Amino acid sequence: MIKGLAITPPVLGRISIGRVVEKNGIRLPQKDNQFTITSQIQEKDGWVLHPLDEELRKDAPNNKLRTIPVRMLFNDADLNLRAEYTMFDRKSGRPMCVGNGDTCKRLTQSGVQSLPCPGPTLCEFGKGGLCKPYGRLNVKIGDDDDLGTFIFRTTGYNSIRTLAARLSYYQAVSGGLLAYMPLELKLRGKSTTQSHRTPIFYVDLVIKEGVSLQEAVAEAKETAKKVAEEGIDQAALDAAAAKGFGNTLFEYDEDEMSQVIEEFYPSSAPEDAVSSSIVSGLRENLKAARSIAG
Repeated sequence: MIKGLAITPPVLGRISIGRVVEKNGIRLPQKDNQFTITSQIQEKDGWVLHPLDEELRKDAPNNKLRTIPVRMLFNDADLNLRAEYTMFDRKSGRPMCVGNGDTCKRLTQSGVQSLPCPGPTLCEFGKGGLCKPYGRLNVKIGDDDDLGTFIFRTTGYNSIRTLAARLSYYQAVSGGLLAYMPLELKLRGKSTTQSHRTPIFYVDLVIKEGVSLQEAVAEAKETAKKVAEEGIDQAALDAAAAKGFGNTLFEYDEDEMSQVIEEFYPSSAPEDAVSSSIVSGLRENLKAARSIAG
């Protein structure tokens, strides 16, 4: 195995609750109140929708995709959702510092150092919003690819906190059979003081609609037994994934870095572009007025 290369679950597409739009030549993230499932192909007008998006949207009320049936790839909750405090380089998108609130690995001029991590609010290095919680959730949608996943990335506290809790709880109540639980991602909304009472949306993970917790656990046990009899070693898969994630100091994909900057660190350039446009317009009007007066 190549050292320094993060071996992460194969990704078939993306799950988002927003999209990137272009304004005044600048690409900006725009919030949404529904899920979007895309492929890994990005064109001028944005990400190309995955066929599953249309398929699931057909049965969604008002054509709004607010639930997605999923299964986890691993029994270990921490393998499905990786979340850390992360400070990215705003130009390259590469992680500069990654911590868990206790310790961190920080890229310095003398190399990568292990340092105390006080969290974003108390860290001098990442103050001013430079350091954010950053989570990546890999889930399975459908049965077309046994090991292929769709990735949901977020810097939202609500989504990360809720997903981490749910995954941990479902792992516990199922007796460590998280990969076999019938689940679904669910979009929820709430208003807070910080959001000025406007709705914000976050992602939750719940038992599939129409199935009770007891039924879900019973199904997980039955499926796990059947899969084991067929020769599939889930424990070995979890171990291989843990080894792959641990093969590098920072988990990142070169192709992912531009997306991180685009989605989570929008440039302030649009305001400058608008101001520049206004100034240019005024100059043109002034020139025209002078020409008429002359």
